[in-house]
Amino acid sequence: MAQQFVETTVKGDKVVMFMKPTCSYCIMAKDVLSKYKFKPGHLECIDISKRSDMAKMQDYFLEITGARTVPRVFIGDDCVGGGSDLAELDQSGKLQGMLQTIGALQ
Repeated sequence: MAQQFVETTVKGDKVVMFMKPTCSYCIMAKDVLSKYKFKPGHLECIDISKRSDMAKMQDYFLEITGARTVPRVFIGDDCVGGGSDLAELDQSGKLQGMLQTIGALQ
């Protein structure tokens, strides 16, 4: 169930962030993403903290991304990591190009 939810949510043309509202790295990632103008429906932040399958979902993240921590940020089908990874991509200028490549920006 958790695996299927992740697989159907992550799509090639949008950014999906699996997060928990009280996590400082999730807040950092949200702040980074808020600098960009996304097309409607191309940025999805999913709070996993209230899901009954949260632990299974995090186990699946470990399997497919090498870490079970949040946030797990997917740009298109690729996981770029967590909050500090996203901040590094933004600072290096690579993030904008990645977002443009998948057609997520206005």
